[in-house]
Amino acid sequence: MARLSKIYTRTGDKGTTGLADGSRVEKDDQRMQAIGEVDELNSFVGVLLAQDIPDKARDTLTGVQHALFDLGGELAIPGSTAITPKYVATLEQALDDFNQELPPLKEFILPGGGPGAAACHVARSVCRRAERCLVTLTRDVEVNQESRRYINRLSDLLFVLARVLARREGGEVYWKRG
Repeated sequence: MARLSKIYTRTGDKGTTGLADGSRVEKDDQRMQAIGEVDELNSFVGVLLAQDIPDKARDTLTGVQHALFDLGGELAIPGSTAITPKYVATLEQALDDFNQELPPLKEFILPGGGPGAAACHVARSVCRRAERCLVTLTRDVEVNQESRRYINRLSDLLFVLARVLARREGGEVYWKRG
């Protein structure tokens, strides 16, 4: 892999950017929107990792960051595939493991409950936005279905982790109508 020795290239000054296959697209192209959403999601997972969270959650989220980088790379090379069913299965196993320690949810919960839980809820909502962006992209180009499944499962995992963290940080905050 080539390393960047110079960060600015001036090639994007006219509103286009290069994909990893050498092609150029407008910076607001739907593919670039999706890549940006995945990048933002990865950054918010990084904010979550900066919190005081249990090692099991930290290890899981570190794996998620690597997978999101793989997903961004997949999106940057039209027609490539990086996210496989194994990625989704890994998330599903983590979901099952974390959810096992939680009581059934009987009420809607509000985003919050402590610094880690709140950061997790922000990452979850950004994940949902990234998912919507991927769905929009599929209207124009073929997108790896495993990538869509991965993002969908990741938002579920982030919701469950937010519950785990909220209970550790003082308790979940339940919605009260009116």
